Amino acid sequence: MTDVKAVVFPACAALCALAFLYKVRDVRRQRDDPALRALLVAFSCKGVSFTLSTPLVALKVDDALGVHDLGALGIHLFGGVASSAAFLTAIVYWVYPREEARRRALVRLLAAGTVAVVMVGLWIAAKQGSQQRSAHYLLQNAHRPVVATYLLLYVSAFGAGMIEIIRLCLRYGRVAGRQWLRRGLHATAIGASACLLYCLNRLFALITVQCGLDPLEWELLTPITNGTGIFFLVAGLTMPSWGPRMSDGRRLARNFITYQRLYPLWRALSTAIPSITLNPEPANRLARLLPGDINFRLYRRVIEIQDGLLALRPYMDPGVMAAARRSGHEAGLSGDGLRARVQAVSLAAALRAKRDDRQQPEGQPTPLGPDTTEGGYADEVAWLLRVARAYTALPSAETAETTERTTR
Repeated sequence: MTDVKAVVFPACAALCALAFLYKVRDVRRQRDDPALRALLVAFSCKGVSFTLSTPLVALKVDDALGVHDLGALGIHLFGGVASSAAFLTAIVYWVYPREEARRRALVRLLAAGTVAVVMVGLWIAAKQGSQQRSAHYLLQNAHRPVVATYLLLYVSAFGAGMIEIIRLCLRYGRVAGRQWLRRGLHATAIGASACLLYCLNRLFALITVQCGLDPLEWELLTPITNGTGIFFLVAGLTMPSWGPRMSDGRRLARNFITYQRLYPLWRALSTAIPSITLNPEPANRLARLLPGDINFRLYRRVIEIQDGLLALRPYMDPGVMAAARRSGHEAGLSGDGLRARVQAVSLAAALRAKRDDRQQPEGQPTPLGPDTTEGGYADEVAWLLRVARAYTALPSAETAETTERTTR
């Protein structure tokens, strides 16, 4: 068990330190944000608690200061009472108007301060009957009335804070306007639930000791619940900051992939109709893989493809479209898959007709595919991706000839 704690608790302390360093960067531009200050206090207290929870560290602290079980008191005050009050304060400022949040936070901080003072008094009183250090302070002394009272007060304060955090997160997580705030509140509720399980485990230990059982037998729950709890608390309470950045990064990656997948279709059109391109084609493959402002480049690529498709309408052969539709049906295609295949085949034929300057007889030009103007930009991109995949999947004889001859 000691080995597990020696691994899990330092990792939890490092996680708290990373969360503190991540949020402390915001102090300069959010000096008057009480929620940010509360988060910094909470991460600091949790970090100190997990550091002291590491068995070797707690032993060194007790030996250095010459006071037995002082590390245990620090664990409970910093990791239970102070951190839960700070976490709750931050959430209160998130979900309530500032004035109401200040009042609610003050009540909780006064309650936490009162509990801390009483706990210190009980801890001092408990030392009068103890002459040696306890490796597991609460579990090894739970049979003593003063320590049992101390444990009950600690668990009650810590657990009450977690219950309130769960209540607020679930209540306001359902109505939060910002997506990442909503996700953060839900993740925070999961973390608080894990910490609540730790509190219940300690409370259960208080009962089982009176029955002559040894709670050390299931002490593995302590690093598991605490590790899970702090992971979700850190993730949830920082998620409103890093979540939108992750969405931006994911959107950039998606646009880059889309930009590259549209390249074969765009190249076929821009080679046949150079006037559609705003900027010349990159000189090498590396330049194409590093397009710069990918959002703008993708937007331009979509426009240029659409311009190319419009320019090819006079070269569109309805007979080719009908034949492509029949062959698609025979191949088992239907819906958008069939329409994309028809447009890809028709596009290849239109490019050959453009190369040979064979326009269709005068009349209403035949469109190359369904009208995408009724949908939004995302729908237009999705449709062009289908067409690009279908065009790339055509037999090489249908596309290579066009590309080869138009580049001569």
